[in-house]
Amino acid sequence: MNVFMLLMLPLFFQKGFAVKHYLRDFFTASSGTQNLPELMAFGTFDDDQFGYCDSSGRTETQQEWIKKILQDNPEHYEYYVQVCKQYKDFLSGYKETLNQQMNQTEGVHTFQRMHGCEWDDETEDVGGIIQYGYDGEDFISFDLQTSTWVAAKPQTLITKHKWDRDLLYCESIKNFQLHICPERLKMYFGYWKRFKKNTAGASVSLLQRTPSSPVSCHVTGFYPDNAEMFWRRDGQEVHEDVQYWEILPNHDDTFQMTVELNISLIKPEDWRRYECVFHLSGVKEEIVTRLDRANIITNWVPPSEFPVVTVVAVVVPGLLLLALCISGLYLWRRKYSGFWPANLSDPSLSQTSSEAEALK
Repeated sequence: MNVFMLLMLPLFFQKGFAVKHYLRDFFTASSGTQNLPELMAFGTFDDDQFGYCDSSGRTETQQEWIKKILQDNPEHYEYYVQVCKQYKDFLSGYKETLNQQMNQTEGVHTFQRMHGCEWDDETEDVGGIIQYGYDGEDFISFDLQTSTWVAAKPQTLITKHKWDRDLLYCESIKNFQLHICPERLKMYFGYWKRFKKNTAGASVSLLQRTPSSPVSCHVTGFYPDNAEMFWRRDGQEVHEDVQYWEILPNHDDTFQMTVELNISLIKPEDWRRYECVFHLSGVKEEIVTRLDRANIITNWVPPSEFPVVTVVAVVVPGLLLLALCISGLYLWRRKYSGFWPANLSDPSLSQTSSEAEALK
C-alpha cells in the first residue's frame, strides 16, 4: 500500500460491521516545501481524525469525547506535545540521511511514520503496525511475528540491519503494539462509547415532496458511520426502484443517510408490505419504519387547499398581478470535522530515544 496515500487518506480501516477498533498516529516530515510545518502529525480512532499537532506548536482537539479524556487525564496532552517534538527531530534527522543515501538532496522530499494498534472488542485479539515511507513509497516496516524489520527496497537494508541489532528497541516496539497501545485504545473506546450513548441517537423519518415523489427514508444522529439502511417488502430486501445516497457527516460528529423508494408502481393497498430498516454496527435492535401515509412528513399543499388571495388592483391597462407561493422540501448537508495525548512516564516515549541511538 502506498504510504503517502495511507497517510493522507486513512480510510483503509475496516468498514461495515466489523468489531475491530483502531488507534493510529501519522507523522510526516518534509523538506523543500514552503508555507508548511517541518513536521505534521495527526491521530485517528477507527477512521476518524480526532487530533492534530505540528512543529510550529499548533495543536487541535475537535471531538468532544477526546476533550473529555484530556480533562480527566491532562497528562495525555503534555505527552503528545513531547512526542510531536521528538519525532520532529527524529524524522527530520533521518530524512537528511536518506536524501544522501539515495542521492536526492535537491527538491521536495518526505519521510513518514505510521504506528498504532487494533483491538477486537469481542475476541479481545490485539495487533499492531509500524511502518515508514519515503517520498510516498513504502520504505521499512516492523514484523511483530519475528520482531525484525522488513526492508521494502534495497536502499533500506542498511537501516534494517542497524535496527535489527538494537534488540531493546525492537522489544519496546513490540511491547507498545501489543500492550501499551491496546490498553490506550480500550480506554478511548470506553470514553467514545459512553459519550455517543449519552449524546447521539438515530432518528428516522419518512419524507416526501409530493404524493407522486419517491419516499425518502432519512436517518440522522447516528455514530459511527458503520451503518446500513434499506427498504424491504414482506421481509425481503428490495433493490429495484431504490436509490441509495452516501453517508454524510453532521456538524456534531454524527452522521446522516437517505434511501429513496420509488412508489409510482406500488398500489396503495400494498404500502403496508414495505418498511424501511436501519441497522447500526454494534446495536442488535434494528429501527423499522413501516411505509404509511400517516408516517410521512411533507409540506406539500393540494392546489384545492391554497388560500384564496384577493387582489385589489388599480386599473392600469395591460397590467395583471397574480401571486402564487409553492413551498418545497429540502434535504440538507452539514459539514464536520480533529491531537490526542497520555502519560509522560509512558514507556512508549522511550522509543524515540532508541530510534535516535539507532541513527548514530
